[in-house]
Amino acid sequence: MPSPLLAHYLAAPDSFDEMLDAARVPRAHWRAMLDNLGLEAPGMMRQRNEMVQRQVRENGVTYNVPADRDGRQRPWDLNALPLILPPDDWAVIEAAVIQRATLLNKILGDVYGEQQMLREGLLPPALIHGHAGFLRPCHDIGHLEDVALHFYAVDLARAADGRWWVVADRTQAPSGAGYALENRAIISPTFPDLLRELKVQPLSQFFRTMHDSLVHWGRLCAASGDKPAPLREGDVPLIVLLTAGPRTASYYEQAYLARYLGLALVEGGDLTVRDGVVYLKTLAGLHRVHVILRRVDDEACDPLELDSSMLGVAGLTQAARRGNVVVANSLGSSLLESGALLGFLPALSRRLLGEPLKMPSVATWWCGEPAALEAVIEKLDRLVIKPSFAQRPQSAVFGRDLDGTAREAFIAGLRADPNNFIAQEVVRLSQAPVWKGGITSGLQARAVGLRVFACATPNGYVVMPGGLTRVATGHDARVLTMHMGGASKDTWVQARTRVDVQRPQHRSITSDNLVREDTNLSSRVAENLLWYGRHAERCDNIGRLLRVALHFLFNVRFDQRGAEWATVEALCIHFQLLDAAKKPAPVPAQTQSQTLGGMTQTQTSAAPATIFSDAEIESALLLAVVSPDVPGLARQQRQLHRVAGQLHERFSVDNWRALNRMVQPAVHPGERPSQSAAMTILDDAAASLMMLAGFALDGMTRDLGWRFMSIGRRLERLQFQCEVLQRALAMDHNGNLDWLLELSDSIITYRARYRAQPEWLPVLDLLLCDESNPRSVLFQIDGILGTLRRIKQTHGDCGAELLLPLRDELGALTPCTDLAHGNDMLGALLNRIQLASAALSEHLSVQFFSYTDNGQQRKRTS
Repeated sequence: MPSPLLAHYLAAPDSFDEMLDAARVPRAHWRAMLDNLGLEAPGMMRQRNEMVQRQVRENGVTYNVPADRDGRQRPWDLNALPLILPPDDWAVIEAAVIQRATLLNKILGDVYGEQQMLREGLLPPALIHGHAGFLRPCHDIGHLEDVALHFYAVDLARAADGRWWVVADRTQAPSGAGYALENRAIISPTFPDLLRELKVQPLSQFFRTMHDSLVHWGRLCAASGDKPAPLREGDVPLIVLLTAGPRTASYYEQAYLARYLGLALVEGGDLTVRDGVVYLKTLAGLHRVHVILRRVDDEACDPLELDSSMLGVAGLTQAARRGNVVVANSLGSSLLESGALLGFLPALSRRLLGEPLKMPSVATWWCGEPAALEAVIEKLDRLVIKPSFAQRPQSAVFGRDLDGTAREAFIAGLRADPNNFIAQEVVRLSQAPVWKGGITSGLQARAVGLRVFACATPNGYVVMPGGLTRVATGHDARVLTMHMGGASKDTWVQARTRVDVQRPQHRSITSDNLVREDTNLSSRVAENLLWYGRHAERCDNIGRLLRVALHFLFNVRFDQRGAEWATVEALCIHFQLLDAAKKPAPVPAQTQSQTLGGMTQTQTSAAPATIFSDAEIESALLLAVVSPDVPGLARQQRQLHRVAGQLHERFSVDNWRALNRMVQPAVHPGERPSQSAAMTILDDAAASLMMLAGFALDGMTRDLGWRFMSIGRRLERLQFQCEVLQRALAMDHNGNLDWLLELSDSIITYRARYRAQPEWLPVLDLLLCDESNPRSVLFQIDGILGTLRRIKQTHGDCGAELLLPLRDELGALTPCTDLAHGNDMLGALLNRIQLASAALSEHLSVQFFSYTDNGQQRKRTS
């Protein structure tokens, strides 16, 4: 017995303990785990826990808190110790969950179909027709093979006597399966030997079964409905996961699940209904959608028939009614989540299944029945009162917490509106061990609940061998909720025999079914990829400018700075790293304007005369390195991360780790870093961005999405380089050019070629006309034009004519005359290129992208 670990483990005498029996002897299925922990070095569990937390952060696993006004993403809380369930326990749970899913599916079909249970009096009409979740437009929607409940979850609690009880059913858009899968992926490397020794069942087969079942119904849907279009042999139906967007609480899980299952992650604006058929809006046109795995609430799915929400798809209800799309779960399924139904399930089970419930629900009374209301009032101290319908935002109220006038007022409220309340017995949750660090490190007992998942198949329901174990954050917790800071555990279900690796069934793919382009790329995703490229390049540009400016401050005395310092300062003002409004220039710079494509841009002909003190500049630039509250690197990195969040399912785990590391705060909020710390942060940022660029170059397929990301990166670099060169051309010709080469990441190339101090002619040749330099203006234009030619093959002309003449003009420059310093023609040409690139960006937006992001339109700056 590893007594040091159990020194602070206080099992509650009136709760079931998952690890220890009543005599505080480890249960058989926990002995291997405890023996393993007892043989380890004292610090091993601490290291294991730190590894788990680091993996959560680097993978970017989050659970958003909707009530958080700042929209912050809370890291997922995963404890290193799993919950272990022996085979006998699991057999009881599995059979009960299959039975319950089957029963609820039949109830759902009847309530929206023949309504026989209402006629027989097994369900009170007031409970159904008075339920806000009963969607009348969904009456008589047919279901392929009579399956309306494709995915089901149930919350379980174990009572003090060891029996499992159902606390709540999740039938609308059950969440948590993706988190359970992520938990297993993170915990598995921490206990690899124990997983084998304890014969823990894998989760992968469940998700393969889930995917295959959706494909099955997608094929049936394609061949049925009033717009049949059967798929060819080997073709796969289009299945999408409908999300409410990045601000939803479990968005990370939805993106993770979509990537794991190979589904397109879509928002309501990505879909449209034409003549009763649902289509995905892609760059290649409209593609028919056969199955929608939805994570949007019932009433928000269709603004035309259900609610005015902009999260859904207008006409979706009609498409489902006509049998042209499978919606999983069926619209209106939130009706089954009402706790008021729990008391009627035993009779319904005997009527519809011919057998009693295998697992009872926690004792529940619907106050809409007069006798039940009086019983609830009589024993209020032993009950918890909840809203009957999920649509009513109200917290649970524990009767024993009420006294005096508060109790009287609450009872009066129950009598005034009884239909909207249910009462349940308070369940004393079982306890399981969690590992806690600190001074009193070791195992501690915490209340736990288990969410189990099932999916429908053509042969009945199957249950995930495991689930999402939710953990209370304190010693005494009566309600488990992730919204209030709950934690989670991996759930290990033991098999009776050795677990064999189950290999997926292969479908036959012919040459006609080969895919070499992402034909289902939505307009929204393509736009986000373009802006991901732009924001990644902006991070690099801002980081390099800050590094150049701070190098001047830290290493060059004020009286030794040449004309180049005024230009660097002007660039910092232009990119808002310095606030010119706080230090107005006494002498305005001379400017001239150029117009192209209806857009006007100012060309600077001299460095501005605004001069800050070194102390002012240092303070502002150090803050710009680390603070997201001011324009600068940290804010731009956060913006990059937000755009990447719209593309979660399209990036690899390694890519996300690099992104997540980059946005970790380098200092405490409000603090300015030291000089050396600031330079280290900038160096690390440059390395991280190089890593991200490497993922894009070597890890992403050169499909249409990659091309838009590449265009975004090149457009941003082109505009930045044009701006920098225009300002450099306007400065005193005796200025030092090292800063310009550093800012353009070309100083190594210059030194390798010329082995001399920078001079204007070779510098301009390198940064303007060198086709081999990835930082030159010509290189960017050629790259953009080459990508536009590839897109043109499938989508027609897309704006290349805006840059082609300027490319020819740039390519015709002669080194001896046209690149001479002070040539006004160069500044004018760079200005026209800058304007043309902005016009091209606008042209691509108009031609390819939809602007339907539910009122949260991103800032688009050309």
